[in-house]
Amino acid sequence: MLLFGLSALEQELLPARAPALEDSLILRVAQGDTQAFSELYLRAHKAVYGFALSIVKNQHDAEDVMQDTFLKVDAAAGSYQPKGKPMAWVLTIARNLALEKLRERRDVPLEQEEDWHLWASVDPTRAQEDKLALEAAMKCLGNEERQVVTLHALSGLKHREIAALLNMPLATVLSKYRRALMKLRDYLEEREAT
Repeated sequence: MLLFGLSALEQELLPARAPALEDSLILRVAQGDTQAFSELYLRAHKAVYGFALSIVKNQHDAEDVMQDTFLKVDAAAGSYQPKGKPMAWVLTIARNLALEKLRERRDVPLEQEEDWHLWASVDPTRAQEDKLALEAAMKCLGNEERQVVTLHALSGLKHREIAALLNMPLATVLSKYRRALMKLRDYLEEREAT
């Protein structure tokens, strides 16, 4: 079925948003609460992996970034300043580590095959065709567009939070998000027509 609404497009193409993180969860991690750390990991690991993958462009580096992110979150939780945006804090750490990973491998081409299918579908019954369509659709986006869509649809960040995280004006984030959804819609319309 062809999708035209932005919300419907997000729901079909991307998995359910990660459960919201609370400041108290990070503060409990800072106190050494291992159960809180496990809960933090369960709530955020898919978003961290997806975001890292959108930057580093391969599964192994994205996994490394994800693991390093949670190690750094555990170590830095004591310095966390509660401002009501713990997911943005975690993703800022992930972004910095992903960019560091890119700097480490400058001699490796950045346009490696993306493994969107590894994180994009949490529903095991989703058809292989849908996975391939998602992978192909996401490849039609530019890097920044892909990051904005990933952060909004997968991580549940608001556009204003994405703007702060990516150091972009809010209008730019909104424009990139809308343009990305239009590209995805056009791709799916074209694919369905063939």
